[in-house]
Amino acid sequence: MYLLDSLHFYRESKKLLTTISIITPSFNQARFLEQTICSVLEQEPPPDEYFIIDGGSTDSSVGIIKKFEGRLAGWVSEKDKGQADAINKGFRQAQGEIVAWLNSDDYYLPGAIQIAVETFRQHPEAGLVYGNVLSVDENSVTFNLQTFKPFGLLDLMSFQIISQPAVFMRRSVLEQAGFLDPSFHMLLDHHLWLRMARISSLVYIPETLAAARYHAGAKNLANTEDFGREAFRIVEWMGKTPEFSPVFEQHTARILGGAHRLDAFYLLDGHQYAAALAAYWQAFRYNPVVVIKAGHRVIYALLALLGFARLRNVYMRWRGKLRAAK
Repeated sequence: MYLLDSLHFYRESKKLLTTISIITPSFNQARFLEQTICSVLEQEPPPDEYFIIDGGSTDSSVGIIKKFEGRLAGWVSEKDKGQADAINKGFRQAQGEIVAWLNSDDYYLPGAIQIAVETFRQHPEAGLVYGNVLSVDENSVTFNLQTFKPFGLLDLMSFQIISQPAVFMRRSVLEQAGFLDPSFHMLLDHHLWLRMARISSLVYIPETLAAARYHAGAKNLANTEDFGREAFRIVEWMGKTPEFSPVFEQHTARILGGAHRLDAFYLLDGHQYAAALAAYWQAFRYNPVVVIKAGHRVIYALLALLGFARLRNVYMRWRGKLRAAK
């Protein structure tokens, strides 16, 4: 641990009083780790604190971390109990007014931190701010742009998902809501957003702040069935939690429709086309509107069963490049 005197002088000279802490959890992601680290340290201004929590990697990750050791607030490489445990270690050390984590296969775009800081200043009521996210492949080639809109508590309860790499949190609200639940592995972030949304407002930033990487080892492609399982765990939790149950009881159909739609979304990404269609049918039973809005994915699932999946992949890459260029 140490203080970056030059950085503190820079912040005082610019009268930027907000302090920022970024945490990167990592495990055997040496291929992408350096790009992640540089995307954080090259921000203008860079964070006051940057922690890297490595889970005892056996690849060259530790060597990469040591290259940047002098610019880190702290790092560790030791066995942990999973992603949530690693991030929580960072949360317990972080002292910044604004806190975020960035996984070691994702990266920030230039200006992301500054935009988040300014948004918090303009919205003192906000506990969490979030922006848009590029979807990139293992070679950092963009194939989609994830755009969002302003969400409230009911939207999150209905499984409108915010892309984690572009989320920044006010530490006081994070501490009030509690840290990540280590029993969740896929929707650990969404479970946290729900708890934060119950006690503070969310603010959407209509700018692209980060890139989320999709590759064979990423959990959003390798463990697609688990997203649905955790969504229904969250449904059960909301129904039994007094702070959520009144809204849950009033909007049960919408919430269940959203959970089945989320299940279908990830099953489709996992190329489980028949299962995805079955999940879409369940979503339609509870909330037809949510499936109508996802009509293009339902059509893709049908076409994929007929052997036309490659056409959709070509289209998605073309659309992603077009949207990212705007």
